[in-house]
This record gives sequence, structure tokens and C-alpha cells, in this order.
Amino acid sequence: MMETRWAYLIHLLAWTLPVIALQLAALVMHYKSRSGEVLRAVLPPAFVIGVYLSIADHLAISTGIWNFGEGRHVGVYIGAVPLEEVLFFLITSVLVSLGLALFTALLRRREARAS
Repeated sequence: MMETRWAYLIHLLAWTLPVIALQLAALVMHYKSRSGEVLRAVLPPAFVIGVYLSIADHLAISTGIWNFGEGRHVGVYIGAVPLEEVLFFLITSVLVSLGLALFTALLRRREARAS
């Protein structure tokens, strides 16, 4: 087990970036020339949700509802929220948004085959 202030960031990026890369590859394979258009539709709402969750986390930390142990993150904060936590909210929102775009593509393909 990694006991370092970098552990959260390393684990977060190690498991999310390969999944996002696979999602993007699948998105480009399916949407082809429309990929940019799909990303422009999907990524802004993901960013808004990530920011919203970070603000909620800031409020919870600021009021003492929860906290993060010392030495558990790199020490960079956005407001009261550790950088890794902000990245978690943003990356998770991107993962969900790309997943929904791919799921929608799969449903459309299935409907087209059924017709």
C-alpha cells in the first residue's frame, strides 16, 4: 500500500486516465467526424457538475462536516478543497458524461438494427 502524500493523486490518475482514453477511442470510432461536436456537447456539463461538487465539498470542509488528514494529499488547495478532490469530481463527471454518450450511441445502433 502506498503511504505518501502523492498516493491519492497517483491512484486517481492511474485508474481514470486509461478508462477515459478507452472512452475517447470508442467515441471517435463511433462518432468519427462528429466526435468534436459530441465532446463540445458532453464536456461543458461535466465541468459544471465537477465545479458544483467541488463547491459543495468546500462548504462541507469549511463548516467542519469533514476533513482530510494531513499528509494524505499533495498540499495544493482550491479554496478548502485539496487538488486531488477537485480532480476527482471533474474526472468522475467526465467519465460519466462520456459513458452516457457511448451508451446513447449503443442504444441508437441497437435501435437501427431492430428497424
